[in-house]
Amino acid sequence: MVCYYLGLDFGTSGARGIVIDENQNQILCLKTADFSAQIPYYWQRGLDELLSQIPRYVTQKLDAIALSATSSTTLLLDKNGQILSEPLWYNDARGKQYLEEIKSFAPENHLVLSATSTLAKIFWWYRQGLTEKATHLLHQADWLGFLLHGKRGVSDYHNALKLGYDVESLSYPSWLENLPFFSLLPNVKAPGETIGEIIPSVAEKYQINPHCLIKAGTTDSIAAFLASGVKTSGEAVTSLGSTLVLKLLSKTKIDDSRYGIYSHRLGDLWLVGGASNTGGAVLKHFFSDDELNDLSQKIDYNTCTNLQYYPLLEKGDRFPLNNPDLEPKLSPRPDNPILFLQGLLEGIAAIESQGYKLLQKLGATPLSQVYTAGGGAKNETWRLIREKYLQVPISISANTEAAYGSALIASGLSISNLS
Repeated sequence: MVCYYLGLDFGTSGARGIVIDENQNQILCLKTADFSAQIPYYWQRGLDELLSQIPRYVTQKLDAIALSATSSTTLLLDKNGQILSEPLWYNDARGKQYLEEIKSFAPENHLVLSATSTLAKIFWWYRQGLTEKATHLLHQADWLGFLLHGKRGVSDYHNALKLGYDVESLSYPSWLENLPFFSLLPNVKAPGETIGEIIPSVAEKYQINPHCLIKAGTTDSIAAFLASGVKTSGEAVTSLGSTLVLKLLSKTKIDDSRYGIYSHRLGDLWLVGGASNTGGAVLKHFFSDDELNDLSQKIDYNTCTNLQYYPLLEKGDRFPLNNPDLEPKLSPRPDNPILFLQGLLEGIAAIESQGYKLLQKLGATPLSQVYTAGGGAKNETWRLIREKYLQVPISISANTEAAYGSALIASGLSISNLS
């Protein structure tokens, strides 16, 4: 029997669904849904829209479904499974006022000591008295999964990382167990681990195979990483979007709060990441898309401008240089726009190289291959410049859709098989 696998990804303004075949090499359909507001009602409507769009000959052969969504977007459920208050989004920093209290029991420099961590959010709820009526804390992906499998309080260890879950021992640490709201924290599974079969009423409504499995998912950024095709330690994904984001698959776990570096567990390996404020936003500040395309083709990448820019729109960076007062370096500026653009591209490439060197200096696996995602991935001249700086092969990611990464998890991609 032919089997299909569905990956769903939910973001801040919309959702995507991708179905792949059992060989993981053919996308059968890609569906989208947009939100008009960032509330669970619209997430649920988006889920309904996506499932309704998938052809019935596909849904009847779905073997498994996995979800990804924004990291650290959090909500509370009461004993009836109803949402208690509006969700706190991934970038909600209202928990900042309680960080000193959290420091009194959390380990020094721990990831949860951030105003936007999941633990800071639930601590804020606790101080508002909302946890007294709650029975479960869920992340965005957890709640959407709950609508499909019906089991409350189940998460995955990628989403649970910013809650304080120990991804090395695969358990909650003792300093969390002593908190008054510990009972609300979800049961944590490995991404790809089966949670249960789809709810019969959901299967009937969308004509989904009644034995379709719902699997533990992941965060949107990790799903996008898995979609790239990276499988071996030393391989990395650079996202050339508005900012510069590096993610390296490493045999060694690296956590260093000085640079905003932390590690997600991927089987027996670690996904080590860092982000700089440089990136495509700087390029678009000076050039239109057409200018970027036209001028890039006129660059002689075999020669170097030696302008040594550090391209930022405003002062401050934390990776690979941790200096909130770091001034942008965008001068001297040549009269020739081609040379100016080349200098910017070289400057960002130098920061990328410096970033990977920092990760390796801190103990990560040496870089061997880079896949590129984001808008900048299409710029061939930039790719050639970056290869000169990084001294490793660079190619475009095989796929950049987080929903595709979720579909891979649904199909049985075992992150424990990464080497």
